[in-house]
Amino acid sequence: MSVFTLSQAAKEEVLLKELAGLTAHHRANCEPYDRILSASGFTEAASIADLPWLPVRLFKTLELKSIPDDEVFKTLTSSGTTGDVSRIYLDKAAAAEQQRRLAATVQTVLGPKRLPMILVDTRAMLKDRTSFSARGAGVLGMSTFGRDHVWALDMEGEVDLTALRGFLEKHGDRPFLIFGFTFLVWLHLYEVALRHGLDLSNGILIHSGGWKKLIDQAVSPDEFRARLASVGLTKVHNYYGMVEQIGTIFLEGPSGGSLYCPDFADVVVRDPQTWAELPPGKPGLLEVISTLPTSYPGHVLLTEDLGVVHGIDDGDWPGKRFSVLGRLPRAEARGCSDTYREAA
Repeated sequence: MSVFTLSQAAKEEVLLKELAGLTAHHRANCEPYDRILSASGFTEAASIADLPWLPVRLFKTLELKSIPDDEVFKTLTSSGTTGDVSRIYLDKAAAAEQQRRLAATVQTVLGPKRLPMILVDTRAMLKDRTSFSARGAGVLGMSTFGRDHVWALDMEGEVDLTALRGFLEKHGDRPFLIFGFTFLVWLHLYEVALRHGLDLSNGILIHSGGWKKLIDQAVSPDEFRARLASVGLTKVHNYYGMVEQIGTIFLEGPSGGSLYCPDFADVVVRDPQTWAELPPGKPGLLEVISTLPTSYPGHVLLTEDLGVVHGIDDGDWPGKRFSVLGRLPRAEARGCSDTYREAA
């Protein structure tokens, strides 16, 4: 069942009530969050845009959790490159719910059955299963939607061409799933498929992150899709997400070009000077909103990414459709696949 069903007006009505409840919950259970809201003078919100946001960078400097230490089931870390990382604390209920909602989101484009799967990564970064990097969490989370997994890279991070060919001989004549971070897909799947004539025409690619290196190589999102089509890969879905809102992803629609908000999430684009909400067509700082963070106050986060809403209730799916335009100038460069050499 799709999680892209609610019109923007219906979504805001549902979400506002849930998010107001979450704000009160975190305020009562996370002392630093309560202090922040008290200092800001926040009392109540009349709209989603009125909800109090936290800068995502705050998770690098404060321990923000709304559960006692003995209920921490899993700790996730972000993919920052300067040594400072976000730490996100999940209890068992939050971890289960984020996985369930992630499943519902990706099944919108995959269907309910698990497909044979290529992971464009190396299993070497899954050594510690209690504390994951954003990259590790992404790979492990997505791997549950596939079966008969093949890792495209060996333990040293080199392409395993034999494994890829064996997978395609066995599964290539029917739909299969491919997951990887964008730069790794470009470097270790597209270029390898082109060079060795691999047929990826039955593949469905879900990818995210790592656009910085592609931009450095002058590869635009449109060119990325066009090049993948040249090796037969036409079902391509980018997504935007972050460890600070684990389980929530904003998925590219079938037509390409725009990201969409699932029914339990939304975005607001803000003027970086006034913090006012900007209308469609005006780029600004991207705020991400989700009802999933119940064990820590990450339900309304101001990112360090620039974005723009293209339209509302006028695309493949209802609600806002938007694009991420890149990092805020001088913001820390981060990206799951931009650090792959160090992580592998």
